[in-house]
Amino acid sequence: MPSKADAYEKLGAFYLGRPCDPKSGEVAPVPLLYDSKDLVTHAVCVGMTGSGKTGLCIGLLEEAAIDGVPSLVIDVKGDLGNLMLTFPELRGEDFRPWIDEDEARRKGVTPDDFAKQQAELWKKGLADWDQGPDRIRRLREAAEFAIYTPGSETGLQVSILSSFAAPPEEVREDGDALQERIATTSTSLLGLLGIDADPIRSREHILISNLLDATWREGKDLDLAGLIQGIQQPPFDKVGMMPLESFYPDKDRFELAMAINNLLAAPTFQSWLKGDPLDVDKLLFNAAGKPRVAIFTISHLSDAERMFFVSLLLNQTLGWMRGRAGTSSLRAIVYMDEIFGYLPPVANPPSKQPLLTMLKQARAFGVGLVLATQNPVDLDYKALSNIGTWFLGRLQTKRDQERVLAGLEGTRSENFQRKEIEQVLAGLGKRTFLLHNVHEDEPALFRTRWVLSYLRGPLTRRQIKKLMASSTDAAPVSDQPAKLKSATPAVPADGGGSRPLLPPKVEQRFLPLSGKDEDVVYHPHLLGAAKVHFVDSRKGLEASEELVLLATLTDGDEAVDWDDAREADLELDRLEDEPVEDATFAPLPDAAGDPKSYSGWSKALDDSLYRNRRHELWKSPAFGLYSSPGENERDFRIRLADVAHEQRDEDVEKLRAKYGKKASTLEDRIRRAEQKIEKERNQAGREKLQTAVTIGTTLLGALFGRRRLTSTRIGTATRGIGRSFEQSQDVGRAKRDRDALVEQLEELNRELEREIEELGDRYRQEAEELEPFLLKPRRTDVDIRLVALAWVPYRPARKGLEEAWG
Repeated sequence: MPSKADAYEKLGAFYLGRPCDPKSGEVAPVPLLYDSKDLVTHAVCVGMTGSGKTGLCIGLLEEAAIDGVPSLVIDVKGDLGNLMLTFPELRGEDFRPWIDEDEARRKGVTPDDFAKQQAELWKKGLADWDQGPDRIRRLREAAEFAIYTPGSETGLQVSILSSFAAPPEEVREDGDALQERIATTSTSLLGLLGIDADPIRSREHILISNLLDATWREGKDLDLAGLIQGIQQPPFDKVGMMPLESFYPDKDRFELAMAINNLLAAPTFQSWLKGDPLDVDKLLFNAAGKPRVAIFTISHLSDAERMFFVSLLLNQTLGWMRGRAGTSSLRAIVYMDEIFGYLPPVANPPSKQPLLTMLKQARAFGVGLVLATQNPVDLDYKALSNIGTWFLGRLQTKRDQERVLAGLEGTRSENFQRKEIEQVLAGLGKRTFLLHNVHEDEPALFRTRWVLSYLRGPLTRRQIKKLMASSTDAAPVSDQPAKLKSATPAVPADGGGSRPLLPPKVEQRFLPLSGKDEDVVYHPHLLGAAKVHFVDSRKGLEASEELVLLATLTDGDEAVDWDDAREADLELDRLEDEPVEDATFAPLPDAAGDPKSYSGWSKALDDSLYRNRRHELWKSPAFGLYSSPGENERDFRIRLADVAHEQRDEDVEKLRAKYGKKASTLEDRIRRAEQKIEKERNQAGREKLQTAVTIGTTLLGALFGRRRLTSTRIGTATRGIGRSFEQSQDVGRAKRDRDALVEQLEELNRELEREIEELGDRYRQEAEELEPFLLKPRRTDVDIRLVALAWVPYRPARKGLEEAWG
């Protein structure tokens, strides 16, 4: 037997609420569903305080998380941390640590009793909307949730240093994108210093922009310390056509460098430099590829600090976005709960340009922007003409309504009906919204569903700290997967002697020393460098690896075993030709002093790599796809999720198109059947009236003596009754025909739903068991670049010697 949840748990659809009647306000018993892919054309939610705007947007983020879509959530007011308050058991003790105790006192109840009341309220609210504990569990299992507090140690910390690193290659190669990134980064940084810089007239802005441009175009990273040094000694001596000293004298540049240095040295600024890097890919997905909802609470920051962080985050998101492949499905959401001041109609704060760029370009990359505000006059409606979905709640003034209607007109939507929408907006109540979606035929009025998260209002700093300390999702984002390290070969603990004399044909290399050049002892190893190509022509797969191996040298017939060699994270151009001064050398096996040995060892390395070297890829049996070279399991799963969403949406659209034609035919036949019923009903009515008149006239004529009651007159009346009966039967037949068509249409819808549900199982790839797939090299695909004697530096340690290279 189907459950109530089956009505809304649809593939790629968000359950936002239920439709309601504009006149009566009555809520329909069916769910209002919103296609997730419609969000790639972005959304705006407008409503005054108390309209239910936050609840609607939290519900939207919950639905996205359940669907496997990650989100970056910019929490300006501090209440979106409520997304982490999900309690599947719905017990009072679960709610107790998070309730508003002041509200409990106002209501004259103890905190414990108030917590129980809240638990019962949520239990009833969820049940009224056909939801239960299982859906809360599903939300918690579908995604990780974390609260970041930039510039504070309250929640997870996030470091801004990566924001000054060189943008991705895709951004650097796009001149306009690079200049946008440079301009917003410069403006944001100067704004943090209290400098309101004009990009055209401000010499501070021009200097920093030129410095970023010169550094980033070379692909070099820049941190704040490097920025300070660059301001004092720029890598250029002209700005435009003017000498640097004339444009910005050294003394004045020193003052700007000191201002940034003071910012960097301030104890309050240190928390900006700690924590997870502002790496959007790592923020959206954990180390296993599971989607995350990263909530950035910035309510504790000053206005300048908020603008600084929001601009950096948006720029990082743009860089990440441009490095993705295009998709028509929803890949990620960027949500901001109060857009006031960040996308104004007149001014140009640092956040405006990246927001404008995302509104214009993010659709192609599957990134949906969701913006919320209670003051429509604060929005640049020309920019919002790129938005396809409008959630309109109760508005405060007539002026607000006019601005909203003006913005809707700018979308050039064919389903925009100004007068009807104006009437609906005037009568909206709490938690009631008008949904205007350019992808639908007409607007819809709906009541928002009960959210799965406990809406307790803004979280206190203590609550955020407690929440993140107790959360399993609070572990920092892993920047790199764990690296396996081979064991260091055993070496004697004694010192060494002088450098051995070797024939010129014996090629020697010295590994670079790390640290001081004191007490260094070089031990002999064999170094092999090679490039290995792997290919599977039937599957169209290929990969290449460049590797450096270090093998231990021993005395005896088999002085080298390449199968037991370890990989060294070392580039050949870092090898040195000479040792450090005053170093000593361990004894050298005899075979290593013979030039002929190296030819044999080179062939042995070639053979070892051919026999043993394999390039591991991952295979998805469900999609028949393989991971790309260098793509780890996490990134492959993220790519599979994108493929699954895109193919799912395409298949759903095909099914809808296929069944839509049949449905249109049936609906047309139903309309004709309704017309026939009406026609037969009218004919039956006229026949009944005529028969009644005939009978009445005949009887009255007989009663009052004006007519005689002849057999002819009686027959005429009787035939009229027969025709009336036949007409009534025609109406009944027409109704049965209509009902049969309606049943066919309902069965067609049920068949469509069954096929869509079958698609769901096919595209649930997060639990898929990936298969390892090994690429092998051909004999001719091993290219030995170097086999040489490698001297590895060691230093004395408590237990013998330890390696000292790096």
